[in-house]
Amino acid sequence: MAPPRNRRPGFSRRAQYGLFISYVLAGGGVLVGAVLLLLSTLHPPAFAAVRGTFSELVTPVASGLDGVRRGVSGIPSGIGSFFGVRSENAALRAEVEANRKLVEEARIAAYDNRRLRATLRLRDRISAPVVTARLVYSTGSSTRRFATLNAGSWQGVSAGQPVRSADGLIGRVVEVSPNTARVLLILDPESIVPVRRVRDGLPAIAAGRGDGLIEIRSAGAAQVLFEPGDAFVTSGTGGIFPPNIAVAQVRNRARDTAEGTPFASPDTLDYAVVQQSYFPEAGAVRAPEAAPR
Repeated sequence: MAPPRNRRPGFSRRAQYGLFISYVLAGGGVLVGAVLLLLSTLHPPAFAAVRGTFSELVTPVASGLDGVRRGVSGIPSGIGSFFGVRSENAALRAEVEANRKLVEEARIAAYDNRRLRATLRLRDRISAPVVTARLVYSTGSSTRRFATLNAGSWQGVSAGQPVRSADGLIGRVVEVSPNTARVLLILDPESIVPVRRVRDGLPAIAAGRGDGLIEIRSAGAAQVLFEPGDAFVTSGTGGIFPPNIAVAQVRNRARDTAEGTPFASPDTLDYAVVQQSYFPEAGAVRAPEAAPR
């Protein structure tokens, strides 16, 4: 037998409770609405206080629900931003790599510019330099240390003339051809340069070792103490090298003999200045003419 279409709630106690609660809630809502309406009409300040209380109770819940809504709605944009950030990060990395190459090239150009400017200022300060020439070759793997200049006798270069850069002494000319000159570097074991210590004028001898360093030996008193950082310049003794050209700097503390690092490294130089010898040769000095009788 089919159940009747219109079933009353009395057949189910749960349905009766639900219907009763709905009636109570509806009645309570109507009653609260009526009270609020009368309160807003008869006593507006009290209605404002009640409204503020309800706002304080409802606002945290509404804020939490709004935060949840924003978080859920922001998930698609967050996913899109993640992939966008990855692609943008890759583009920025490529740009940084390209900029790094440009920066390195700019540093090299600035370094070369400083060295060339220093060479030009040195040439302006030196009285009547012979020529400014390019160092086209220098030996670095052999114990003998020579360099080649692209200037020779046709440019006024002759044997015995000192060669220097803006940083310090390089060596002296030993062989000359019409357009080239061979330079004995101060790093060569056969090179000996009279020097003096800058801080007290101590005379010494700077001799090459063939391994990129210079041996500095005391030329006078014994038991001389060399301190790290002691700078030595040419003394002018011997008549070849003009005085006060930077030669080397002491590396470690030592007595009588110390290792030195040259101020000018021919391996990193492009140009050098050839100077006249400090004292000219005897044949180059003209004797005064005899006085007439």
